[in-house]
Amino acid sequence: MDVRRLLENTYHHALVAVHPGALLQPHLTASRPDLILAIGKAAIPLARAAMGAYPGVPALVMPPVQVLLPGAEVIAGSHPVPGASSVRAAQAALERMAALNGDQEALVLVSGGGSALLCAPSGVTLEQKGTLTRDLQRAGADIRELNTVRRHLSRVKGGRLAAATTARVRALLLSDVVGDDPAVIASGPTVPDPTTFADALAVLDYYELSAPEARAHFQAGARGDVPETPKALPNVSNTVIGSNRLLLEAARTYLEGRGLRAVILGDTFEGDVRELARFHASVVRSVAGHGSPVTAPVVLISGGEATVQVHGNGMGGRNTEFALWLLHELGDVGVHALSAGSDGIDGSSPGAGAFLTPDSRARSHAAGLDVRDFLNRNDSGTFFDRLSDLLVTGASGHNLNDLRLIGIGN
Repeated sequence: MDVRRLLENTYHHALVAVHPGALLQPHLTASRPDLILAIGKAAIPLARAAMGAYPGVPALVMPPVQVLLPGAEVIAGSHPVPGASSVRAAQAALERMAALNGDQEALVLVSGGGSALLCAPSGVTLEQKGTLTRDLQRAGADIRELNTVRRHLSRVKGGRLAAATTARVRALLLSDVVGDDPAVIASGPTVPDPTTFADALAVLDYYELSAPEARAHFQAGARGDVPETPKALPNVSNTVIGSNRLLLEAARTYLEGRGLRAVILGDTFEGDVRELARFHASVVRSVAGHGSPVTAPVVLISGGEATVQVHGNGMGGRNTEFALWLLHELGDVGVHALSAGSDGIDGSSPGAGAFLTPDSRARSHAAGLDVRDFLNRNDSGTFFDRLSDLLVTGASGHNLNDLRLIGIGN
């Protein structure tokens, strides 16, 4: 059996099984909206499905790449750091929402990536907000901490998009975050914000970031000089229609359909990438050596999202970094594995993620590649590129977080 090909096929078939359009279809009710807004990495397939169900309804679509979508206005934002186009998209969305009246309804389709693709800075310039976002990411801040800060530097996040209209707002969300909290997905443009300016200040303090302009804005908000984000939005409903769990279950179904045993370890894994790799390596060793908690052969499946503290200037992302740390932690234990993002883009690498094979360590030694050196430089993407072990797919139009597959033989 070509196990590497099997893992790649599993990834692709899982994405097909949870296509955004298919997840949206059951939620397209007979109630015809007056406006369709689609935001995020899955904005295009979500918009296509909604426009097919409601022909003639005005649509504003804000994806990461510019595409031709007949019948819709498309404004591609910038990702992962917002740019001028992200500001144009946010302004257009605010204007479209404000133009509706209390008897009308907006259908808002939200997917991950919307935090950068929809940007209306408040209290800071676009450049200052981008710099702070990068500094937080390099420091290892998780998505909740990032969004706490971004919501309080925005005129559109943390429920402010929905607050811009008196119309009814029906928001349908694809989750790319652990726990599927609607307030965290794309920084919750339609969701009441449970965090405060004081919470945003605490994030800056924890990571010892000065960010003087943002800090001054947060302090003004904590004093009550700047209005807080909305804490209630009675005209809004928010429904999560897709999650990482569905992606993992689709992968398991595909593998079991081919006569293989597959076990989902969980969809809530998060935290430091090395610790996450260390945990997975310990499970692999236990299964391979003791048949516990499951016996081999088996494919272990997990999801969630690791965080990476960036110390070097190499190429990679959280999935290639996880794969390289897993190789390091496994030592002489060889496995087939794939760690990949469902969006098809892993950080600064050209791939969605990376493969391991039982001979990865031997091949890296033969190529003169030192695992620890590449880890120290955060250059995991280059490591796997030199081994021809990157999974390169391009942007998938999905965003349901990460998928990890680890095959353990007899």
